[in-house]
Amino acid sequence: MTDAFLSIGEKKFRAQQVFEWIYRKDVYDFSKMTNLSKDLQAKLSDNYSTDLLEIVEKQVSRDGTTKYLLQLEDGGYIETVLMIHPYGKSLCVTSQLGCNMGCKFCASGLLKKQRNLTAAEMVQQVLTVQHDQNERVTHVVIMGTGEPFDNYDHVMNFIYIINAAKGLAIGARHITLSTCGLVPKIYDFANEGIQVNLAISLHASNDEIRNELMPINKSYPMDVLRTAIKDYIEKTNRRVTLEYILLKDVNDDVTNARQLAHYLRGLNVYVNLIPYNAVNEHGFKKSPASRIEAFKDELIRLRINCTLRKEHGGDIDGACGQLRAKKERRL
Repeated sequence: MTDAFLSIGEKKFRAQQVFEWIYRKDVYDFSKMTNLSKDLQAKLSDNYSTDLLEIVEKQVSRDGTTKYLLQLEDGGYIETVLMIHPYGKSLCVTSQLGCNMGCKFCASGLLKKQRNLTAAEMVQQVLTVQHDQNERVTHVVIMGTGEPFDNYDHVMNFIYIINAAKGLAIGARHITLSTCGLVPKIYDFANEGIQVNLAISLHASNDEIRNELMPINKSYPMDVLRTAIKDYIEKTNRRVTLEYILLKDVNDDVTNARQLAHYLRGLNVYVNLIPYNAVNEHGFKKSPASRIEAFKDELIRLRINCTLRKEHGGDIDGACGQLRAKKERRL
């Protein structure tokens, strides 16, 4: 922004003024930025846009979870989800328009990737929700539609913008990036030197199951992924989260729990067990509560740190990509 202001013959401190209006004061209309001259306001209006995204649809769950269907400037539709936790308000951000990873249980992959989102479009998701809620987003998870590491540069720019002290100032430890396992980018991410949390979508206890559920495993099998996780932990001294969706009669018995514990032994990780939000097109079923508890108890017995994710938005189109897919089918 400093470079942009210098390029139009303005002082560089103007960049900080506009930055603060947008990120600190939630003001997007240049004419309301009162410490700017009328001439500069007009110049900015003629050359730049600070529009938020259009809210096409909003679903609010009984538990306070709010799912937004947003429209991009080119007409594409994306989702973002606000979840309420005791520790704050967490926003699940989308990084791509569609997804090519092809995970068999996931609604995001129902519509193939059309393009990457820009860093600006990811920032717009946060600002749009904050403006609508009139409250600050305290945590961000990049777990919406798309594979963040398949859009690495834009995602990293987004992270640095929302983390900036003069921007949204969302602490790095309050930001989580989730990948299905693009191994080369895990090594790149380890070298970023930022304390953002890394989550890896594992969802299987062995290669046979993971090959069936997640095509990425054929390129980067579990042993290769484990080596990358180990390197990341050694380089960053940070714990990694392993996401594990429990699918009835697929990956949810006690034997799977034992295989998973063996795979993770010696790594500084914890397992986030996730009850499945059923997607009609895929046919997978949610594991019964008794099997989920047995799986969790076995991991704990084998000294694997694990938690059971609280379910959010079960009474709305809770799974990633469901609302967008419904909208696209209606068009």
